[in-house]
Amino acid sequence: MALFVFVNSYKQGILWEFMGYEELLSAAYEQVTPVESCERFEILKVRGHHEGTKTIIKNFSQISSCIRRDLNHLMKFLSKELASSTELSGDRLILSRKLPSAVINEKVEKYVRQFVTCNKCGKPDTELIKEKNQSLLRCLACGAKYAVHDI
Repeated sequence: MALFVFVNSYKQGILWEFMGYEELLSAAYEQVTPVESCERFEILKVRGHHEGTKTIIKNFSQISSCIRRDLNHLMKFLSKELASSTELSGDRLILSRKLPSAVINEKVEKYVRQFVTCNKCGKPDTELIKEKNQSLLRCLACGAKYAVHDI
């Protein structure tokens, strides 16, 4: 079955073409930019660049979503650990210091050890909860619940 499709190209003007489903699907895949995804639990490496004295982390929201933690909580931790003021700008995190990605990756891994993985079973299936003005890490795998220090 052929479909009548309107194709707009700034180089060739406007074209009318008959395209089949497979051709349409291939054309759609060519237009889509791949998004970095994570497996069940994976700590993504920082991708970013420097602008003057600032460090821009481009994939900050993806890192936060892969470890299943709030952007603001992770941002506050990194700000304290890296001794730098931070600012969220869309999906990006802007640090006011020029820092190598290896140092930032170490701090993200430290965050995961403290606020994501369970101390009892070592699994990442946890959630941060507040009870009586205290932050607790509750493991959904083994049922352990213990206090974690506030940032």
